[in-house]
Amino acid sequence: MSEPVGREPAAPGPGAVPEASAPGPGGPVRIAVDGAVATVTLDRPEARNAISTELADALAGVFEPLATDRAVRAVVLTAAGDRAFCAGADLRERGGFDDHDWFVQREVFRRAFGAVRRCPLPTVAAVFGFALGGGFELALCCDLIVAADDATLGLPEVQLGLVPAGGGTQLLVRRAGPAVAKDLVLTGRRVEAAEARRLGLVDRLVLRAELLATAQGLAAQMAGNAPTAVRLAKWAIDLGGDLAREAGLEAEDQAWRRAVKSADRREGIAAWNQRRPPAWPGE
Repeated sequence: MSEPVGREPAAPGPGAVPEASAPGPGGPVRIAVDGAVATVTLDRPEARNAISTELADALAGVFEPLATDRAVRAVVLTAAGDRAFCAGADLRERGGFDDHDWFVQREVFRRAFGAVRRCPLPTVAAVFGFALGGGFELALCCDLIVAADDATLGLPEVQLGLVPAGGGTQLLVRRAGPAVAKDLVLTGRRVEAAEARRLGLVDRLVLRAELLATAQGLAAQMAGNAPTAVRLAKWAIDLGGDLAREAGLEAEDQAWRRAVKSADRREGIAAWNQRRPPAWPGE
């Protein structure tokens, strides 16, 4: 979970967080809710949204309550500014760490990445500019990734003597396969938007001007479905993907049985037969 490595002037490099690195006026993470969709925004544009200990703690604090917020049914994760979704971990902060500090921060980071990854709601990352190291890993923690045509993705940790630890080695192999994961992790190379789409690293590739609207529209589409069924379907996919086929099918059966007993199922079938839009109870 590091910042990108490179020498080109347009790109952040190791320790290249700009000198102004204070959080925005609303803190390093903001949340806004429109209808049933929450948009969570990393808000350190002056530091290319690098992940400091404060930002990681704030991100966990924003995501964790969403699991029980009945008004929210889908989440978009994006960032402020125009140069980077997230340049990775804040190496300026880490430059003063001793070994103990690294391990203390590690627990804060694990909580933050886990909060995004384990969110029971559908999550969509809206990625632009640089998404490197921990920034790319935050996107990988989401269910779907919508990328702008100016996005640059990568996991450059090995170039700094580190190993991806926000889920990069595990989530990337599940998304794109072991060969692609080894290519990106072991070389630390950057991938431009078109190649990222070809490799399956992102799910939608859109013009930068259309990025947020596309991600929010996708989230709204999922939020419009039966919330109980959506949560259960996500649970079955996430759990079953790590199980043998028959065990995965058992997880699917459990999800189906729970959905059948839900008020959402009763409303969905009634609405279909009555030719009206459903009013989901959410239970």
